[in-house]
Amino acid sequence: MATCPKCMGFLTENHKCPGGVWARVSKALLTVVIGGGIGTMLVYALEEAPAGALVLAGAALGAVLANAIRQAVGGKT
Repeated sequence: MATCPKCMGFLTENHKCPGGVWARVSKALLTVVIGGGIGTMLVYALEEAPAGALVLAGAALGAVLANAIRQAVGGKT
């Protein structure tokens, strides 16, 4: 049986991919925001008065790692 190139589900006569564009974008954006928040909190937990660049770097690293984990666990979407 053939599979859908977008959701990797089975292509049947009544196939409809779950979630639209906005659902996928909102999930990705929420993941990045949560990862950035966790990265920022971790910087403040390790350093009493961190520099702004360190906080920004921690937030960026947290966002990138959260997005990478989401893509690795979630499959194609």
